[in-house]
Amino acid sequence: MRHATPATLDTIEPLLAGIRKVAALRERQRGIFYLKSIAYLHFHEDPAGLFADVKIGGSWKRLEVSSARAKRDLLAVVRRDLA
Repeated sequence: MRHATPATLDTIEPLLAGIRKVAALRERQRGIFYLKSIAYLHFHEDPAGLFADVKIGGSWKRLEVSSARAKRDLLAVVRRDLA
């Protein structure tokens, strides 16, 4: 599983825009978000689809984000975790 390419990130730009609105996060590289100085969220792609790795409660969780519903769910998880 490799990090998402710029072309793949283009396909989820609305999701990235939503994540950018979360005040606690900083996007150091496109599609790679940090909470203070700690990596918090990034994306991977493989033949099975597109996935987000998000650090919830100190542990990495891999969430599928290929569908519109999954993208909404990821944004809700991030907002809830950082509220």
